[in-house]
Amino acid sequence: MRSRSRAVSSAILLAAIALTASACSGSSSSDPLGGGSGGGSSVVVGSANYPENVLLASIYSQALQAKGVKVTEKFNIGSREVLYGQIKDGNLTVLPEYNGALLAYLDANSTAATEADVNAALTKELPSSLGILDSAAAEDKDSLTVTQETATKYDLKSIGDLAAQAPNFTVGGMPEFKSRREQQFKDAYGLTFKDWKPTADTTPNAIKDGTVQVGDVFTTDPKLLQLGLVSLADPKNVFGAQNVTPLVYKAGVNATATAALNAVSAKLDTAGLVALMKKVSIDKDDPQAVAKDWIKANGLG
Repeated sequence: MRSRSRAVSSAILLAAIALTASACSGSSSSDPLGGGSGGGSSVVVGSANYPENVLLASIYSQALQAKGVKVTEKFNIGSREVLYGQIKDGNLTVLPEYNGALLAYLDANSTAATEADVNAALTKELPSSLGILDSAAAEDKDSLTVTQETATKYDLKSIGDLAAQAPNFTVGGMPEFKSRREQQFKDAYGLTFKDWKPTADTTPNAIKDGTVQVGDVFTTDPKLLQLGLVSLADPKNVFGAQNVTPLVYKAGVNATATAALNAVSAKLDTAGLVALMKKVSIDKDDPQAVAKDWIKANGLG
């Protein structure tokens, strides 16, 4: 299973650090980590180096600019291991984060699962210089997913609804998915699947073509829309909260910036983020343009 911690091996991490000075960025600076925090005169919005995070950072940036906040963009920097140190030192001011993944990074032993519990735990774990703003309803997390046809045929709305059919279903996911989740599904929902098949990044296609009947797919994967798949609700929080949440360097954000970022969170839900990611990842639209259209459509610009 792909990890929301987006951890990298030490070799990859060293490479990421070495490459940050030349990383491709939507920033006004050629060096994504250079220039500090804009001399204190601008909010520096950073991002990790994958499309969804760049899109979210673009939305944050444009929402801030729409309220008259001067912004410096430093996108595509690298992994959380690089980003966290930069915002902790004040070289970045705002990052789009995922609350559960950030908590796991700071406290690998935390058992917090709900949005409220995760955010409460995060507030305790973060240094006094950092804070989180309002979390969005949008979550990018694991989900058990089926085709629309399967959901309709068996009246599946939540993971618990799989109990009667699980003995006949093969479930797909990353090679480690079984070892991580099999007992949790038994304990929380009473599920015993017929078989577990490693399908890795091909899981959405494997669900669609019937290789597996249910699989682990991230809730913002644009293939959910492209292939007509349905993510089942997880009321018992086997998959912990992964809400999109602004992480901020407190000294760099004023009331205007805070209000602008909270307004984004109030409008951003998972279905909306999936639609935006389809435009970026499948339709190949420019993330900045997609962000601009979303800001306008939601009355934030």
